[in-house]
Amino acid sequence: MLFSEATVALADPHKLAADLVEHLSAHDVAHERHGARVVLQLGVGTGSLEPVGERLRVRVEAPDEGGLEMLRALLAANIVDFAEGEAPAIAWSGFAAGAPTFANFRELRLVATEALTPRLRRLTFTGRDLGRFASAADLHVRLYLPPPGVTRPEWPRPGPDGRTLWPEAPLCPEVRYYTIRRASPDTVEIDFVLHDDPGPGARFALQARPGAICGIAGPMGRAAPPAAWTLLAGDETALPAIARLLEAMAPDARGVVLIEADGAEAGYPLAAPEGVSVRWLDRAPESPLHAAIRALDFPAGDDLFVWAGCEAKAARTLRKHLRSERGLTREQHLVVGYWERARVPVP
Repeated sequence: MLFSEATVALADPHKLAADLVEHLSAHDVAHERHGARVVLQLGVGTGSLEPVGERLRVRVEAPDEGGLEMLRALLAANIVDFAEGEAPAIAWSGFAAGAPTFANFRELRLVATEALTPRLRRLTFTGRDLGRFASAADLHVRLYLPPPGVTRPEWPRPGPDGRTLWPEAPLCPEVRYYTIRRASPDTVEIDFVLHDDPGPGARFALQARPGAICGIAGPMGRAAPPAAWTLLAGDETALPAIARLLEAMAPDARGVVLIEADGAEAGYPLAAPEGVSVRWLDRAPESPLHAAIRALDFPAGDDLFVWAGCEAKAARTLRKHLRSERGLTREQHLVVGYWERARVPVP
């Protein structure tokens, strides 16, 4: 495990640490307290905050340099945002600015497209050293997509204090989060939902031709661990993740899959173990997902896991149901808000 540290002078490090922990907790980031030190579980690794006098000690730990960069960027950006008009100097150990891109960034070139259903299209990319994206533990990535009229954008890079430095318009890429469907050392497959009012991702999937360039960084976002019984649920934006989770299950796995989608999306290829039933829920006239989960009989015992991916507000409602009404612990469920109602959904 690698680590990087910084000691930041602040007017009130205790208040900043408390505000930052409250903010991250609202986004379902788990944390533990060890005296004055708070340890945050940040997906690709951990971060810790410890106020000492007029300084805030910050430490991040991750398996590789790409993970360290992600965590440095996250905590540095939040420290600056919560410093209330201060200009804190953040200098990380083991880090020197000047790299042209982040360590976990790769440039991709489109080589093929395939229509999976009327509203889902698979894009296959090639690139160098893509093996990190074949991780079975992490499902999601950031995609850096060219803005309209730009064939080769400039890529973000780490700044002097670890925060992300973004290119200026019009060469700044648009960023969306997607699920890796399949990856190898030299190829990556990503499934895109095609929307009536397409956002950057759907627009790229509709318009891009072989040779088109985009960028990728990650991976991140934990999967569903093995359990005696598993519930996988979501709308069509979660289909690539659900497909991967099903493929990773043992042949004798038991559970249920609930998928909210338009009727045509039922043609999306899924391969479930014999003991896992798959139910497609017709969206019309409104979302049936939450009601279907509430009506489901969960097995007795603690050896179960619920994974869900859906609209952000629906995710918050479902998370509350699983914790308050079903009594599940954080270790027994993961509910991901894949998109917001006011924005175009992304897988």
